[in-house]
Amino acid sequence: MPHEALRATEAAAWMRKAADDLRGSQVDLDASPPLIEDSLFHSQQAVEKALKAFLTWHNTPFRKVHDLSELGELCVGVDAGLDAFCRRAEKLTVFATVFRYPGNYDAPPREEAIEALEIARGFRDNPLALASAGRFCDPLKHNTPAQSVSGCCRYDCIG
Repeated sequence: MPHEALRATEAAAWMRKAADDLRGSQVDLDASPPLIEDSLFHSQQAVEKALKAFLTWHNTPFRKVHDLSELGELCVGVDAGLDAFCRRAEKLTVFATVFRYPGNYDAPPREEAIEALEIARGFRDNPLALASAGRFCDPLKHNTPAQSVSGCCRYDCIG
C-alpha cells in the first residue's frame, strides 16, 4: 500500500474510533440514570482521537498523550483556523482520567456532559474544521485515494 494511502487509512481509523466515542457519550447520557462520568470520558476521547486523525492525515507526529492542549497546539501549527475549536476543547482533558478510578470527587452535573458532547460533536460536524474546511478524505467511502498530499478531497467524506 502506498504511503499516502496507508496514512489515509490510519487517519480514517482514528475517525472511526472518534465516532464510536461520540456514540458512547450519547448512549451514556441517554441511560437511566445517565452515566455522566462515562459520557464525559467518551467526549474527551472523541476529541482526542479526532485531533490524532488530523495529525495523522497531515503526517504530524504526536506523543501518546491525552492532553488536548498539547494535541491542539500541534493541530493549530498545521492549520491556525483550528485555534478556536482546540481552545474550547482543552477543558475536556481532565475527563480522560479523573473519573476512571475511585476517588473523592463531586459528580458533575448533566449539563457539563451535554456541553462536552457538543464540543466533541463540533469537531465531527465540522469535519474537524479539522480537515481544514473539509479536506479530509475517508478512503473507505470510495475507491480512490485522497486527491493530494494536503488532503484535498472532492468527496466530502467525513460527517
